[in-house]
Amino acid sequence: MEQRRLYHVQNLAFEIMDQMNTDNEWKRPDHLKHVIDHLSRAIGSLTDPSGTFSIDYVEEKIATAHYILFKNEKKVARINFDKQSASALIE
Repeated sequence: MEQRRLYHVQNLAFEIMDQMNTDNEWKRPDHLKHVIDHLSRAIGSLTDPSGTFSIDYVEEKIATAHYILFKNEKKVARINFDKQSASALIE
């Protein structure tokens, strides 16, 4: 089950990467700050020297970054994250 969750997180991260590389002009550059913040927190958790990380935390951060960028609830529906807080960041 954890492999499946990691695969889904990886796909969300790839979609974010593709969007960042193809979109030359951002309508709301302030969104990028929040996207980068969530992605860096997920990476920080994954690179913990102790080798332990919380898949829930990583999923939450990647899902929030994805939601801020795409506003697509279907892609992140099964991940538990605060959609209200994420929505407030993009308004």
